[in-house]
Amino acid sequence: MRDKIFYAICFGFIAGVLARSLLFLDLYITILFCIISIAVTVFFVYISKNKWGILSGFFILAICLGVLRFHFVDSGFTNIYDNQIGQTIQLKGEIVDEPVIKENNQQLIIRTVLKDSQRTVLKILVSTDFTGEYKYGDEISLFGKLKKPENFITDYGKEFDYINYLRKDGVLYVMGFPKIEIISHDNGNKIKSALFFAKDKFLEKINSSIKEPESLFMGGLILGDKASFSQSLRQSFVNTGTIHIVALSGYNVTIVAEWIMKLFKFLPRNLGIGLGIFSIILFVIMTGANSTAIRAGIMATLALIARATGRNYDVARALILAGILMVFLNPLILVYDVSFQLSFIATMAVIFVAPRMEKYFTWVTKKFELRDIITVTCSAYIFVLPFILYKMGTLSFVELPANALILPFIPFTMLLGFITGFTGLFSLVLAFPFGIISYVFLHYELLVINIFSNLPFASLSIPNFPLILMLAIYAYFIYRLFGRNIKKFFTELQ
Repeated sequence: MRDKIFYAICFGFIAGVLARSLLFLDLYITILFCIISIAVTVFFVYISKNKWGILSGFFILAICLGVLRFHFVDSGFTNIYDNQIGQTIQLKGEIVDEPVIKENNQQLIIRTVLKDSQRTVLKILVSTDFTGEYKYGDEISLFGKLKKPENFITDYGKEFDYINYLRKDGVLYVMGFPKIEIISHDNGNKIKSALFFAKDKFLEKINSSIKEPESLFMGGLILGDKASFSQSLRQSFVNTGTIHIVALSGYNVTIVAEWIMKLFKFLPRNLGIGLGIFSIILFVIMTGANSTAIRAGIMATLALIARATGRNYDVARALILAGILMVFLNPLILVYDVSFQLSFIATMAVIFVAPRMEKYFTWVTKKFELRDIITVTCSAYIFVLPFILYKMGTLSFVELPANALILPFIPFTMLLGFITGFTGLFSLVLAFPFGIISYVFLHYELLVINIFSNLPFASLSIPNFPLILMLAIYAYFIYRLFGRNIKKFFTELQ
């Protein structure tokens, strides 16, 4: 019964956050339902002891708590500058994240400070040119026109909810190309500064050992760093259905950790698992230990343990608990953070789908654990496909052959990238041969992507891929994976 109560609370909390993300629910009515659900739960637990009543009480209570948690986080945002929208104003603030270098500009996230109260109130996304060199922890002065972010239509016809994408990180305003003056340096967290420094050095060594655009591709594979991709290169990934391999998610991290475990399979199992987890920690450090990387690292660690120990359903509970904790800390990521959604879905695929897919890959050699690696990568790809169709709005007619030709080489390419960057920190001479081998693999993968992307009718734009269809597909997946467990769950309640 405890397991059932656990799942009722977890899924109820998620349902509450989801409902509040999509609908406005009155706070006082929610509190009233919360009080009623507490009373109902107490009645069924201590008096009636009806199993359905107990589960229903906990489920409804968890829904109310999810709604309340979202409300309290969302109401914490301050719209104090709304009356100055469209005006040219002067602000002072601190760069609180690593600058993002894009094709035509660089973007800074500024935590602003009010002159009258000296209290930190909000964050602003600032776009600027490449003339200035800015770093995390710089205190700067801004003079420019303040605006509200606006949603926009992507190149593949899908509306992107840019407002909530920024809001999940506390960013409520944007400012385009203001006059910027650096006041002071090194005001940020020392540990975070050191991590960003390590990441920059890591990418610098990769760029020194591998030429563009292959080096950009490697940065996307390892660190999800695709901000500097050209528009044509990004569109090629979308057209071929391979954009998922350069997304910062548990999918990327898991397959690299899997490779590392396979390479050290001759060692004791616990040591192999430890090396896999160490590679994940290294990944998180290299990305600057931001929230997205930490979430991806947690997901990948759980998937790794499940694959290594075979205790899938024990790890599944840990996965659900980890997901609940992440959503509790920031409820807005459930609906508005694609990387979190992709990480969770891909991790589910690695844990539950991969073991069932192995029988379809008996034709693949077991040498170098290639069959296992291909099973993992293909399982993750198939499971995230409906989600990608819904989010990206593009159906690629060449994605199956393109992914079949690329995916088997991705884990080894990523591993080579890690080795290239890591050895480059000590000696570019040592990194050079690994960089050459990496370049060969990267060049081949980009060649496949470019060839398939340029084929006539390579992709079809579906700007309104139905949400109900995506949900129906995943409902079918869940039924195939957990149908017996669900039937057993309800049978035991009779």
